[in-house]
Amino acid sequence: MIASPLSAQRQPMAILDTEKVQGSYYFRYDELGAHSEAPPHSHRWGHLNYASHGSLNMDVPTGHILCPPQHGVWIPPGLVHSCYLKHAVQYRSVYLAPELCRQLPTVAGCMPIGGIVKAILLDFGSRGVQVPSTAADLRLAQVVHDQLCATPLELSFLPVAQHPALVKVLDAMQAMPDDHRSLSEWASTVHMTERTLARHCQAELGMSLGEWRQRMRYLRAIDALEAGHTVQRIAYDLGYSTPSAFIAMFQRESGLPPEQFRREFCASSL
Repeated sequence: MIASPLSAQRQPMAILDTEKVQGSYYFRYDELGAHSEAPPHSHRWGHLNYASHGSLNMDVPTGHILCPPQHGVWIPPGLVHSCYLKHAVQYRSVYLAPELCRQLPTVAGCMPIGGIVKAILLDFGSRGVQVPSTAADLRLAQVVHDQLCATPLELSFLPVAQHPALVKVLDAMQAMPDDHRSLSEWASTVHMTERTLARHCQAELGMSLGEWRQRMRYLRAIDALEAGHTVQRIAYDLGYSTPSAFIAMFQRESGLPPEQFRREFCASSL
C-alpha cells in the first residue's frame, strides 16, 4: 500500500463513550479526513466499523486488519484497538450492547457488508437515526444484528504471515506487485518445496498464494484509483498485460469495473 507522507499531520478521531448511550444500539455517521487517527482504546460494547467510501486500517493485539470499501471491521467488546486512515472515508459504525454480542465473533476481523445492512445504514443516516426508538426502527436495528450474526468473518482481507520464509515471499510480492513468479519459483527463492510453501499459505493465510497476490493487487488498485491514476497505468503497474485483464480481475473482486468503482466508492471522487 502507498505510504503516507511523513509530514502529514494526523487528526484525532472522536471516540464514543458507550457508557452514555441509552438502549442497546447506537449508529454513528462521520466524514473522516485523510490521516485521521484514533489511539489504542476499547469499548464495553462491540462495534462494526464500516467505510462506504475509502478503506479501513485497524490494529488489534493479534495484528493488523485491512478492509477495502464495502467491508467492515468487527471489534468485539473490550478489545483494545486503534485506527489510522490514509485516505478520507465515509465512516459508519454500529455499536451493540454486550448482551447482543454473544452470537457474534469473539475475535476482531473483516466482514463483507451485504445489501440489506447497507440499505438500513443509508436509511438511518439520511434520517439521522443514532439511537433507534420507534418500533419500526428497532426492528430494522434487529435486522442489522441478525445479518451481522450470519456474516462470515476473516481475520483480515489481506492476512499476514508468521513463518519467516512466507513473510519474505509476501514482502517481495508487496514490493513488486507486477512480479509474475509462480508458486514453484517463489518456493525456490526461499529454499522450500512448492508443496511446503502451499501448505504454509493455507495454514497461515487461509488461501493460496495466487489469491493473496490478487487481493494485494486489488487493494493497490483502490489506492491508485483514489490517487486519480488511469486504468491503463494501474494495469501496467500491477503487471497485467492488458487493461482488459486488469478490469476483469477488479470486477471479480469488487463487482464493478474500476471507473464505476472510482465514482461510487473512492472518497476522492465525492
